[in-house]
Amino acid sequence: MPDTLLCGVIGAGGFAETCHIPGLQSHPQAQVVALCGRNEANARAMADRNGIPDVYASYHELLAREEIDAVCIVTPNAAHCPIALTALEAGKHVFCEKPLSMNACEARDMEAAARRSGRVAQVAFTFRFLHGLEALRGAVRAGKIGRPYFARVRFEGGRDLHPDSTLAWRHYAEESGAGVLQDMGSHCLDLLNFALEPVTEVCGTMLRVSRARPDRKSGALREVTTDDLAGAYWRAESGLQGEFMVSRVTKLRGGNNELEVFGEEGSIRAALSRGHADTVTLEPLTRDPESLDLPEESRSGTDYALGRMMHAFADSILGAPTPGVEADFSDGR
Repeated sequence: MPDTLLCGVIGAGGFAETCHIPGLQSHPQAQVVALCGRNEANARAMADRNGIPDVYASYHELLAREEIDAVCIVTPNAAHCPIALTALEAGKHVFCEKPLSMNACEARDMEAAARRSGRVAQVAFTFRFLHGLEALRGAVRAGKIGRPYFARVRFEGGRDLHPDSTLAWRHYAEESGAGVLQDMGSHCLDLLNFALEPVTEVCGTMLRVSRARPDRKSGALREVTTDDLAGAYWRAESGLQGEFMVSRVTKLRGGNNELEVFGEEGSIRAALSRGHADTVTLEPLTRDPESLDLPEESRSGTDYALGRMMHAFADSILGAPTPGVEADFSDGR
């Protein structure tokens, strides 16, 4: 194992600077030494702000550097598969943003390549690193609500219909594959698979609100071509059922997005955020509701789950994984 992981970040959008760069740089045995972005000037400015020495416009050039141990892929979805396959072929460990790929065929190719490579290959399912979700998962498995029979999860945000809103790559099918279904629906399904049990059947629908808005980069008026809202009913093999809804065109009412699980002896719900809102409430049928105790980090008001996720990636490479928490390419597929 290397004493210090030398890492590259491919994709110089805002989330790379929010999550991947600071997450790796805060690990005592990791350094970000290279950044790749389509706009080299923007990538250079981001690199300078974060003390990253080298900048590339081509991911091939970054991946050709033998001393780089691992890369993060923080690009539009259409680029995930080709970059990941090239990185794994080059012997790099890979951390890929979700959704893993544009479609299931690409995901199977990426999963197979990761398995052949023997390298660590993980996908960014951030909510796994919430202390609250860990507490909910443990409480359900310990029988605190009895046998679960129904669960629901919802992510909403209504900003996209505002007259001043602009469009980015997530609004275009050629770059993202799908819209909010892949963006947040992938989180919903992983939450259910991880915290409860694997979903085996699903029946759902998608909605796109027809509109044109200025493109964020070019300013040109363009049509939205991806879904704005997706809802589904699902079922697991045991008979557990539920629903999820993800939307960028409806407003969240009454607090935080949540995962809520109903059982024969009560219910439990956990707030869903990147860490700044992290609570779990247990509501037994025969007692008053109670808030479960969580580590102090959960009360910090920060998006701590992002850092925990990136540290877990580095720790896995260094031989100290947290089994059952990190999401690999099989989970992403």
